[in-house]
Amino acid sequence: MLASSHVLCLASAVTDSNALVQSSLAAAEAARRRADSTEELVQLDRALALQPDNPVTLNSLGMHALRSGDAARARVLFRAAVDQDRAEPSLLMNLAAACRADADNVAERAALDQALAINRLYFPALLRKAELEERDGKASDGAIAWNAVIAVGRQIPNPSPTVDQAIRHGQEFLEKHARKVSVRYDALFGADRDDDPDMRRFNRCLDIILGRRTSYQNECHGLYFPFLPVDEYFDRRLFPWFAQLEAMTDDIRREALALVADPGAALRPYVQLDPGTPPSKWSELDQNLNWGACFLWEYGAPNRAVLDRCPATAAALEQCPLAPIPGKAPSAFFSILRAGAHIPPHTGVTNTRAIVHLPLVVPAGCSFRVGGETRAWEEGVAFAFDDTIEHAAENPTNQDRIILILDVWNPHLTPAEQAGLISFFANQD
Repeated sequence: MLASSHVLCLASAVTDSNALVQSSLAAAEAARRRADSTEELVQLDRALALQPDNPVTLNSLGMHALRSGDAARARVLFRAAVDQDRAEPSLLMNLAAACRADADNVAERAALDQALAINRLYFPALLRKAELEERDGKASDGAIAWNAVIAVGRQIPNPSPTVDQAIRHGQEFLEKHARKVSVRYDALFGADRDDDPDMRRFNRCLDIILGRRTSYQNECHGLYFPFLPVDEYFDRRLFPWFAQLEAMTDDIRREALALVADPGAALRPYVQLDPGTPPSKWSELDQNLNWGACFLWEYGAPNRAVLDRCPATAAALEQCPLAPIPGKAPSAFFSILRAGAHIPPHTGVTNTRAIVHLPLVVPAGCSFRVGGETRAWEEGVAFAFDDTIEHAAENPTNQDRIILILDVWNPHLTPAEQAGLISFFANQD
């Protein structure tokens, strides 16, 4: 019976102590609000005397010391609070603030890392860590930290102005950092490195790392052939027959201009949508000669009337490695993009082919983009690209643009793979 009474007395004492601590903390908060620093400290000391290990009291005393300019004492108090409650990241944030006020970047970083070890997505700690790395001149670490701020900040519903401002600042930091790093790497590898085709992939890798370029993947609307290299523009060295095709540019151009000038020629809109097709990015070009085409070959079938009128072009096509797939390929045509017209971004059908352009008439200012690389056509200079990567064309001039377009085998397909594809399509029902 005596033992039970003793336990009750202890419980009562603890309850009384908690009540007194809460009362003192409330009184201290009221004093803080009315800017009575002396009374606030009296109440906090009273609470500490009652419960020396109370993390709330220790934290409040730390805040009082920090506001009073005593960063060293604030650090001691916040560390004591953290030792009593190691699962509360806000206590570590206060400790980090005291370390910052004490100009101790190492200790501040340790406190912030400890807070993030509790919650890796704790935005206040991510933000303070990014600010610290930037302030400390650690550019690479700052880039990593600001990337984390942006990534987490964008996931916060109904973000506050502070979050929005942090995201904007992070983006500005990353852009500035990328420019500085770009200058350094350009100096390291040489400003003319794009002239070396063997460095092209490495250069694009650098551009992606530095945020100067977006990585595009191929998107096939038909046959996808696995394991083929994905590239926007094919290496010209894979097409040794280009020189022979380019040598015939003048004759091909002459025949193309004669066709375009003849209203009775087989020139038609390239985009011809089926009736009832919902509105899309192609609606503007539907049944419109702003993008016109005159086919020499279409889906594996020769357009004999046009080929007979263009003997030089027909002879040139016979020397190209066209893909002979009945009902599918090859296709070859003169493409006319009228003055002021544009072709919207789009992707093609299959990566088993390469699309070849031989520019014939190109007013200055026309451009062609495949993925993240934009080029200007150069009359008489052929190139090949993978049309399953997003591409688009622009003619902002007051003259028409004319090119010869043809499809050939993807140069990375082996002869056996080419033969297999021909056999597969030939044996379809």
